[in-house]
Amino acid sequence: MAYEPKTAPFDPRFPNQNQTKHCYQSYLDFHRCEKVKGEGDQVCKYFKSVFSSMCPNSWVEKWDTQREEGTFAGHI
Repeated sequence: MAYEPKTAPFDPRFPNQNQTKHCYQSYLDFHRCEKVKGEGDQVCKYFKSVFSSMCPNSWVEKWDTQREEGTFAGHI
């Protein structure tokens, strides 16, 4: 199965060109969703696809490391 890259759809909460907040909020939404619905839930996969397409990999790796260490600033 070939990988087909997709961009995140328009979100009216983030109308500006700078999508940093959209990236961060989607990361939070994904982890909040998994906390509530459990890992692998189909609804949560939407948020993962959004932050995966918008956020730089280095940011995601940094946030994942911070979550593991208990130093992540976001409320999940």
